[in-house]
Amino acid sequence: MSQELYTNLAIFVLSLLVGFEVMSKIPSTLQTPMMSGANAIHGVVVVGAFVIAAEADNWYFYLLAFLAAFFAAVNVAGGYTVTDRMLGMFNRPKKQANPSDKGGDK
Repeated sequence: MSQELYTNLAIFVLSLLVGFEVMSKIPSTLQTPMMSGANAIHGVVVVGAFVIAAEADNWYFYLLAFLAAFFAAVNVAGGYTVTDRMLGMFNRPKKQANPSDKGGDK
């Protein structure tokens, strides 16, 4: 195993530990807004899938690029959907028509 692999593995493990520590300190009421925003930011993964596809020379690299692009697109769309639903909760309710004002003869 090369030194570069060890370095990348150490960075990955440290990022997992830091991510877990940060996520555990966030109150549960803020988890959904934070995660919906994070999902929307995952558009970077779509760019990574395009880079993989540009350098692909075997069928399994094409398959990996397709799966990465598909799951990243689902993640981004889900992030925007959840964010839209959350923002919809902050809209004021629309006024309902008074049932006695139906018009016509009484």
